[in-house]
Amino acid sequence: MALGIDYARQDCSLARALELVGERWTMLIVRDCFFGIRRFGDFLVHLDISKAVLTQRLGALVDAGILEKRARTAEGGHDDYVPTAALEGLWPALFALTYWGEEQTAKPEGRRRRFLHAPCGTDLGPLGLCPECGVAPGPQDIDTDIGPGYDPDTRSDEVSMQLRTRRRLLEPLR
Repeated sequence: MALGIDYARQDCSLARALELVGERWTMLIVRDCFFGIRRFGDFLVHLDISKAVLTQRLGALVDAGILEKRARTAEGGHDDYVPTAALEGLWPALFALTYWGEEQTAKPEGRRRRFLHAPCGTDLGPLGLCPECGVAPGPQDIDTDIGPGYDPDTRSDEVSMQLRTRRRLLEPLR
């Protein structure tokens, strides 16, 4: 019997979520959307992904209502991929996976990337809570910056260079 390629026989909310965001590359595209990447070419450069795979994954995210595709009036009418409320709802899961990944691959220098509650500047704790204010801020109230464990030699593309400065999540790049 052939191995299935979807979770159609699983009556489970996790299986439904994995149908939307569980493909390889999809969560990295979602991460980049939170970092403010909106343009196809910027995803392509930052992720080192094939055009065909990126096209398929972005299309699936648009079809699922996680992103909205909008034509840019300037610059020849290229499209932007704009976050929706559904994408913003993925923030706690993305943060939890990112935090867990840092714990599993810890560097002696510290975290690769910091997430800070913008109003007070405090690093978020493992559950996405601000230890200073006691709130779980939404992505629109979170700044991101590189941490002491960030390796500047890893990437030197234009998008990565822009992401090395402290910036608000969801704020469009450029």
